[in-house]
Amino acid sequence: MVVLGLILLIVGLVANISILTTIGAILLVVGLILNFVPIGGNARRVW
Repeated sequence: MVVLGLILLIVGLVANISILTTIGAILLVVGLILNFVPIGGNARRVW
């Protein structure tokens, strides 16, 4: 999801298409949040 968001963001900036830039930025942020926040309480703790 992060890679797709980055690709859409770059294509949107190069082609000057605002909707691609917006969707790319949203996908990039959501992908980074989902990457760092554990879902379902699956915390990887090392004791």
